[in-house]
Amino acid sequence: MTPSIRKLVTIVTEAQLERELTRDLESHGILGYTITDARGRGAHGQRASSWELSSNIRIELICEAAHAAELMAYLQTHYYQHYAMVLYAQDVEVLRPDKFR
Repeated sequence: MTPSIRKLVTIVTEAQLERELTRDLESHGILGYTITDARGRGAHGQRASSWELSSNIRIELICEAAHAAELMAYLQTHYYQHYAMVLYAQDVEVLRPDKFR
């Protein structure tokens, strides 16, 4: 089987946005994603995951490049001004491209 190129989109943001973001993902046709707790240090200081109101999450999803660009533009427009959020995308090789539209 020949690998196909897709985009891995990673969103690191405030845990309080999880419900709203999952609704946004689903409304953009993203039905598969992984959410994990995240902690670390950055421009906004150190974020620990022990206190829910201060914790971060990491959402990862794989989709086609055009879909990734559309989603990232939407998230930047709707969240960047008011919430701590980092978005990035990278090429990945997948063996079942029909699973990642």
